[in-house]
Amino acid sequence: MEEENAVELLQRFRRDRRILLDFVLAGSLIKKVIMPPGAVTLDDVDLDQVSVDYVLNCAKKGGMLELSEAIRDYHDHTGLPQMNNSGSAGEFFLVTNPESYGSPPKRAPPPLPDYTPPAILAPPPVITPSIPDLDTSPVASSISQSESFNSTQVRELTVDDIEDFEDDDLDEADSLMISRRTRNDATDLALGLPSFKTGVTEDDLRETAYEILLACAGAAGGLIVPSKEKKKDKRSKLMRKLGRSRSENVVSQSQRAPGMVGLLEAMRVQMEISEAMDIRTRQGLLNALAGKVGKRMDALLVPLELLCCISRSEFSDKKAYIRWQKRQLNILEEGLLNHTAVGFGESGRKASELRVLLAKIEESESLPPSTGELQRTECLRSLREITAPLAQRPARGDLTGEVCHWADGYHLNVRLYEKLLVSVFDMLDEGKLTQEVEEILELLKSTWRVLGITETIHYTCYAWVLFRQHVITSEQGILQHAIEQLKKIPLKEQRGPQERLHLKSLHSRVEGKQGFQDLSFLQSFLSPIQKWADKQLGDYHLHFAEVSGMMENIVTVAMITRRLLLEEPEAAAMQSTSATDRVQIESYISSSIKNVFTRILQSLENSDTKHEHHLALLAEETKKLLKKDTTLFMPILSQRHPQATAVSSSLLHRLYGNKLKPFLGGAEHLTEDVVSVFPAADNLEQYMMELILSSCGEETAEIYSKKIVPYQIESISGTLVMRWVNSQLARILGWVERAIQQERWDPISPQQRHGSSIVEVFRIVEETVDQFFELKVPMRSSELSCLFRGVDNAFQVYANHVIDKLATKEDLIPPVPILTRYSKEVGIKAFVKKELFDPRLPDERRSTEINIRTTPTLCVHLNTLYYAINELNKLEDSICERWTRKKPRRSFTNKSIDVKSKSLTQKDTFDGSRQDINAAIDRICEFTGTKIIFWDLREPFINNLYKPSVSLSRFEAVIEPLDTELGQLCDIIVEPLRDRIVTSLLQATLDGLLRVLLDGGPSRVFSLGDAKLLEEDLEILKEFFISGGDGLPRGVVENQVSRVRLVVKLHSYETRELIEDLRSSSGLEMQGGRSKLGADSKTLLRILCHRGDSEASQFVKKQYKIPKSSA
Repeated sequence: MEEENAVELLQRFRRDRRILLDFVLAGSLIKKVIMPPGAVTLDDVDLDQVSVDYVLNCAKKGGMLELSEAIRDYHDHTGLPQMNNSGSAGEFFLVTNPESYGSPPKRAPPPLPDYTPPAILAPPPVITPSIPDLDTSPVASSISQSESFNSTQVRELTVDDIEDFEDDDLDEADSLMISRRTRNDATDLALGLPSFKTGVTEDDLRETAYEILLACAGAAGGLIVPSKEKKKDKRSKLMRKLGRSRSENVVSQSQRAPGMVGLLEAMRVQMEISEAMDIRTRQGLLNALAGKVGKRMDALLVPLELLCCISRSEFSDKKAYIRWQKRQLNILEEGLLNHTAVGFGESGRKASELRVLLAKIEESESLPPSTGELQRTECLRSLREITAPLAQRPARGDLTGEVCHWADGYHLNVRLYEKLLVSVFDMLDEGKLTQEVEEILELLKSTWRVLGITETIHYTCYAWVLFRQHVITSEQGILQHAIEQLKKIPLKEQRGPQERLHLKSLHSRVEGKQGFQDLSFLQSFLSPIQKWADKQLGDYHLHFAEVSGMMENIVTVAMITRRLLLEEPEAAAMQSTSATDRVQIESYISSSIKNVFTRILQSLENSDTKHEHHLALLAEETKKLLKKDTTLFMPILSQRHPQATAVSSSLLHRLYGNKLKPFLGGAEHLTEDVVSVFPAADNLEQYMMELILSSCGEETAEIYSKKIVPYQIESISGTLVMRWVNSQLARILGWVERAIQQERWDPISPQQRHGSSIVEVFRIVEETVDQFFELKVPMRSSELSCLFRGVDNAFQVYANHVIDKLATKEDLIPPVPILTRYSKEVGIKAFVKKELFDPRLPDERRSTEINIRTTPTLCVHLNTLYYAINELNKLEDSICERWTRKKPRRSFTNKSIDVKSKSLTQKDTFDGSRQDINAAIDRICEFTGTKIIFWDLREPFINNLYKPSVSLSRFEAVIEPLDTELGQLCDIIVEPLRDRIVTSLLQATLDGLLRVLLDGGPSRVFSLGDAKLLEEDLEILKEFFISGGDGLPRGVVENQVSRVRLVVKLHSYETRELIEDLRSSSGLEMQGGRSKLGADSKTLLRILCHRGDSEASQFVKKQYKIPKSSA
């Protein structure tokens, strides 16, 4: 901000300084002002180099002012600081900021040396870099010309240099002070035309073009020599320029004169022609036309006439005159010798004579004045005799004398016309057309006759000029105008026959990279445009990254130029221009994608990529590139190539695949690099496929997908994941074994009544599952299936370990006593039947194992298994949900992947574990009930119930210990398993009761009267388990009790009825039926054996040989 304020103050100072000098010099304060050498008016003097102090001193003294001395005084004091002599002592002003240098030195300053005034200094060409962008304003330009802050290299300004400052040079310097925008390089747009042999410069062409314009305007009667009095305006031209704002035109409509006069004045300013040169040229042309009755001014040989009519005396400087004359001679040589519209025929004698005369005219300036003037006059006369017939020969159907063919020879004519066309741009804003553009273009048509311009040539030249200006200024409006002109260029069939022949004759031979080549007119002008557009579009990611809107116009330019150039025979034969628009668009995409991909690779190589693999970063950057490509560029390119997005995606797929392939080949394990690269690469490939599908449709996308070689990341990654899963599953099995071995089967807490081993197993399983889904690498359904199978197997192993050492039911139930019949005798030897006797009893080790499995321990077993199956359901839901989120990508080739994924989410993957766990729960429940009745309550229940008789040992004696066991069971078992384990206890109780009733041994005898007591005991048992509605459901208990109720009911029948039913049941059982009483023969036999009467005893003795029981 401080630098900007300093610049603003400096500009204000310069502006006020000029206003002061302009006022002092224009008023009556100075008696007489003596101009410096080479200056005619104050307009020719750079007031920035005039010392204000010197001028004010002259005004105080009332003497004459010599501006040369004022300029010398200014340069003498340039190296000194500014002084203020108003006080008693001289004061000077620091240029720098003293605060930035700290406190002042305490030592005394050195003595002041004797000062020797330096030589006159030329204005330094460069201003200090600390002043930002001073070249963008007129004031800053003047600053750079007059004063430099840091310049140390200066050049002595001699008197000859001051004399060379004529009005032409000063006006050109003034025009350069006008603010211009930053110019871009347009060297690539150089025309395909050979250089001039005489070394004609761009300024020479510009000045000659203006002279031709004046001659053509004179032919229409619009040439008037302006009065010199117009310069005596109180406000100088310099002040008018500096006071004009950027928004104003060079010559506003309100200020310039009306009609042709005003338009020519505007053209003069636009073409940067000085007023002095303008006046000389106008006067010379008018003098040349004097005495030539009926002669049109545009039929004059302008350079020759100006050479004859303008003398040395009209120039303030000899060097300026020599430069002017050299230009005219060079233009004559180029127009009549090097680039003629009409050739010399077989003889080259006139061409040789013409070159000799031109050399002599140039040589005359080095001769003594009298001799040189004489030689010049004679040569000019001879030159007229030779050139006039040459220039006035007919061409293209012209009649002799009507046209002077001296400037319409290709390629001089188009270069001159180009300089005229450049005048359509505003000098203050080169990115805009001047307001008079339509009038200027209409005026330029008057030059077509002299320059041999046709409609096609005009539109082509104008399009090139506009396009070049767009490249320089980056202005979109200019580009739109260029496109309009390109569209106006007629195609070959739209041109007239004469114009087609004329354009066919326009050729130039240019040296290029591949040697010399012949170019037609359209190739010379349009090929640079096409090459520039192709170069920009060949890297559109770089050139249109921030201005994608311009890209559409550049594509239009490229397509129009291609269409026009394809009509050229030479271009049509070239392979690069014979391709269709779609092929050309593909070449743009291919070139730009390769360039931007290379830049991305280079940037990644130069950046710090230690934290992430460079291939992962490359995939991310490539995806960003695709998104930007799809958003900014593809909508433009798709207008001419509907599958542009597919082309771009396919190419990037191949480029990234080339970098990825070596990495895929070396991937053997799930390393950090693999986990980083695989997801990024797979994500990129998936995004590419989606782009292709969305931009082309399924059929076309299928074609592109067949051309694309997939990365096969899913397959490679699946193999690596499978290895990892297998290693983790082996680890899980090890943890299961270890957890079971360390389990003590104590409840974790009153709330968590399961063992700790299952918690540890689930922890390791869940950790494995979490790690599985944290692997962001692509996976197939087979990897998930493997994980499911492994986890399922682990829980099956766990369930089997829980019941591995559980005793069988046979180990708990004591052997069935020998079946005997009722008898009062003692000492009867038992008759043993093999199938009814089992002497096996549990050994000591087995008894210890059974005793270890206490009721609380068995309840913890059951709670643990229930916890396992419950958590297993949650785990399955979690895995299915996470897999759904991590659903495999859509594949163009494998459409069965979705079906496989659905089969994995049907929640039947852990059925093996569920079956094994439920079977283990059932077995433990059965074991628990059997153990309580046949092991823990064996004495009160199995051994002593109904001994010695029913009335003396009722079931009520068993209720209390049974209630104790049931209470202990319900205190520990989890609620969902309560009915299940109590039902098992009920079943075991009923089994025990049946054992007592049917296989109670010799000491148990039942009579007919016991039936009612047994029925009452059965009701007690039933109500005990129903527990007033707090126990098992009544229906469940009734169903279980029904089988015992039948046996109890048999005890209520007479012996005779039982015997008859047993006899009849033997035959019915052979046919698969039952007896009338609903019992089988074995049950009836056991009822009779335990019946305490002689009739029953005699029947079983006689029929079944059953021995008597001991009393």
